[in-house]
Amino acid sequence: MSGSRILAAGLLALLPAGLWAQGAEVGFGSIQADPDAPVEVTADNLNVNQDDGTALFTGGVVVGQGEMRLSAPRVLVVYTENRSGIDRLEARGGVTLVSGEEAAEGENADYDVSEGVIVMTGNVLLTSGGSALTADRMVADLNEGTARMTGRVKTVIQQQQGTDE
Repeated sequence: MSGSRILAAGLLALLPAGLWAQGAEVGFGSIQADPDAPVEVTADNLNVNQDDGTALFTGGVVVGQGEMRLSAPRVLVVYTENRSGIDRLEARGGVTLVSGEEAAEGENADYDVSEGVIVMTGNVLLTSGGSALTADRMVADLNEGTARMTGRVKTVIQQQQGTDE
C-alpha cells in the first residue's frame, strides 16, 4: 500500500460513523473523454491471441487516451468482434487512473472504451485536491465527468478555517 493510501486510510478511520455513506456521486475528470481518440499502450511484454481477439500486456503497463492515463502490472485488451478497434480493457493487480486533477487507485479496473465507462473495484481510493474518498467500487463515466462510489464509502471532509477577528 502506498504512503498516500495509508495516510488517507488513517484519516478516514478517524471520521465519525455518521459521515460514512453507502453511495456517493462525485465529479471525476476535468476533461471530457473522447472514446474515438486513439488508445496508446506501452508495456514490457505483449502476447497476442488471434483466436479470441485479445492482447495481454504485462510489466509496467501504461494506457493513455487523450489526457487520461491508466497504469497496472497487467492489462488485457479485448478487440471488437471485427477487430477494427478496442472493445474493452481489463486491468489487474493494482491499478492507478489519472484524469485531470483527480486520481483513483484500486485492485482492478474494467474500461468499456465505446461507452467511456470505467469500473474500478477492490479498495478504491479517489483523491481530488485535498479531498479523499474510499469505497469498494467506483463507476466513472468519462463522458459526463462523474463517478459513483458504492460499498462502504468513507470520506474526509475538509473544513474551512475561519479567522476570529
